[in-house]
Amino acid sequence: MPTLYALKPAFQGRLRPLVNRLAAIGVTANSITILAALMSIAAGTAIAILHEWRSLLLLVPVVMFVRMALNAVDGMLAREHGQASTLGMYLNEICDVVSDLALILPFAAFPEFSPWGVIAFALTAVLTEFAGVLGIAAGIGRNYAGPFGKSDRALALGVVAVLCAAGLWPASIAPLVFPAMATLSLLTAINRIRAGLIGNAS
Repeated sequence: MPTLYALKPAFQGRLRPLVNRLAAIGVTANSITILAALMSIAAGTAIAILHEWRSLLLLVPVVMFVRMALNAVDGMLAREHGQASTLGMYLNEICDVVSDLALILPFAAFPEFSPWGVIAFALTAVLTEFAGVLGIAAGIGRNYAGPFGKSDRALALGVVAVLCAAGLWPASIAPLVFPAMATLSLLTAINRIRAGLIGNAS
């Protein structure tokens, strides 16, 4: 099932000159991975603590975009500049999950959304990534199947944040937003598990 992840090669092509310069001055993939996580944690903490200032929600789409760029950069540094490592693999997966939680959970502080819906979305986002990683053990490689992979979640969460900052969510719809995204994430996890089972069977 197609996702925004399919756009990644073109995005990487535009970043390659920057990646080459970073490698030349000694920047490491692991440092970029950690930077992306720290940025997400800082933004999420600020939103959670200062949630009365709704304008801070505009940090979410900005951080999501920068984080996606940094994720592409660290991957290219690892693959194209000989920096791939077991530590890098662990950091990449763990920091991605921590970053997702840091940017999703603060939405529970906003009264128009269902706190349990926000928590459900956070949990299913983690489940989706876990199911993707298990593709390696299943013999099919890291699985990025949709319909609601990391890039799609980032886009959706950015849109939710902008509309919330602007106060544009109708009261009748807002409580359903995060449960709907949790459902899409669960479907994504199921698709990834199914792909792994088919891969094993073949």
